[in-house]
Amino acid sequence: MIDVQFNAQAVQNALLGQADTLRGALEAKIQQKLSGKVLQTRSGALAASIISSIENSESGTSVSISSTGVPYAAIQELGGKTAAHEIVAVKGKALAFSAGGGQVFARGVHHPGSTIPARAYLGSALAEMQDDIESGFKQAILEALAPG
Repeated sequence: MIDVQFNAQAVQNALLGQADTLRGALEAKIQQKLSGKVLQTRSGALAASIISSIENSESGTSVSISSTGVPYAAIQELGGKTAAHEIVAVKGKALAFSAGGGQVFARGVHHPGSTIPARAYLGSALAEMQDDIESGFKQAILEALAPG
């Protein structure tokens, strides 16, 4: 018979520490994708909306990374189609844009809608880090279980 004893608290602490390290690395990878690798930066609002957290309870530990407060975040990640809609001048008397080789002014225009391709920044970052995440947790457990 083999008697195996280990300190469950040491394993939990090691996993929690590794989760925090990996959370930071994953958030950095997402920020990298939002700074031109997947999406071009305009205002920086999407990158600024990325939040991450760790929840630790008796039932387990989870890491959450998401985008909040930016209405177009989901369509950029998953792709989709926007509905047809009217665009009207709000800050001025008219909209100004180039069309047909010249400058055009209008009080409003009808936009037929757009098909937006998926530009995954959350999912692709997680997929790219999958091996690092798995090996990081395995290493944390092995170190916590090591005698000494």
